[in-house]
Amino acid sequence: MRFDDLPSWLRWQESLHPRTIELGLERVAVVWSRLQAAPVAFPVITIAGTNGKGSCAALLESIYRAAGYRTACYTSPHLLRYNERIRLDGLEIRDAALCAAFERVDRARGDSTLTYFEFGTLAALDLFARARPDVAVLEVGLGGRLDAVNILAPDVAVVTTIGLDHTEWLGATPNEIAAEKAGIFRPGRPAIIGHRAPARALLERSATLGCELFVLGRDFDWADEAPGWRWSGPERVWEGLPAPGLRGTFQRDNAATALMAVACLHPRLPVSNLHLGRGLREARPPGRFQILPGPVTWLLDVAHNAQAAATLAANLSAFRCPGRVHGVLGILKDKDPQAIAGPLVGQIDAWYLGSGADPRSLPATDLHAALRELAADRERHECQDIATALRTAAERARTGDCILAFGSFTTVAAALQYTHGTAE
Repeated sequence: MRFDDLPSWLRWQESLHPRTIELGLERVAVVWSRLQAAPVAFPVITIAGTNGKGSCAALLESIYRAAGYRTACYTSPHLLRYNERIRLDGLEIRDAALCAAFERVDRARGDSTLTYFEFGTLAALDLFARARPDVAVLEVGLGGRLDAVNILAPDVAVVTTIGLDHTEWLGATPNEIAAEKAGIFRPGRPAIIGHRAPARALLERSATLGCELFVLGRDFDWADEAPGWRWSGPERVWEGLPAPGLRGTFQRDNAATALMAVACLHPRLPVSNLHLGRGLREARPPGRFQILPGPVTWLLDVAHNAQAAATLAANLSAFRCPGRVHGVLGILKDKDPQAIAGPLVGQIDAWYLGSGADPRSLPATDLHAALRELAADRERHECQDIATALRTAAERARTGDCILAFGSFTTVAAALQYTHGTAE
């Protein structure tokens, strides 16, 4: 084996390929054919979209686990541990199993170089193929058409909301981005759009491929129905459903989209109302308006684009913090700081701006400059790094105040480490 421990494997993978991101399926498809010659024997649900992917994946994993099915789930990025990305039966993959999968990928790749994401995706899919779960849920990392996850043909393809993000890779307009997301659709198979105003490219692609198309608000939807809510779709209605464990009215759209996927696979993987309810209640992916209660309440959200920031602003308004709101913000260089901070300016009393440990993080000086006019009438602190920003916010907060840490996965990861006393 090339390395005996997980950190060594991951450090090596970061430098293996000359580019951090290189979209395309040719190299990964060749390596996958050497790893697994036969098609996988379990149904696959693949999820693409700008926002809502992680929530849908968590809901589907939770529902199928509640129903007693053996699940596999692949998501990215991770917050605290790389192992979070790969789960079997709800449990993070162990280091030893992951290192063994990395070794198999390394042997199968030959002279081909793979990106960090491609290497991890191939390892995850190899682990899933060997585990033979009842169902696999795969979250697209970037785009869809050329993402490494797309080497497996999904039995059900899901596209959540579309917004402007990763424009340098996916296109400058929502429709161009949607065309990339639509690349996960397959001929004659169910395609689900979890957005009430679907982009034209999604509709055109599904029509070209003859997909069985289901659009939120047109073919399936949800409605309040005391004491819970109901879901209705083609030939099926589920009533008396509890509120999802994920906060925000918009999560009903994500839940309804996940239930449409469950309905599509229902002939193969039937799920009762009881198990649907349990799965909805227990789905709680970290970093999605995650609340850590205490004398000072911490609110953690990975919102890192304009669309997600607007949703976060709505959640924060509904939460109604009794005291002051302290906002800790750290974002990556390829993000628009004004688009992320803008929706929240009116609700945040004091800003703490820092750069995360990720080398792609935007320097605090640039972040402060971007917010100089946007939050001109608000207290602002330019901090040395995100750890300092978190500590400064915690020192200034008083009982009844809230600290909102948001802007990137690295910001939320640092906040989790800080609140759990594990920050370096």
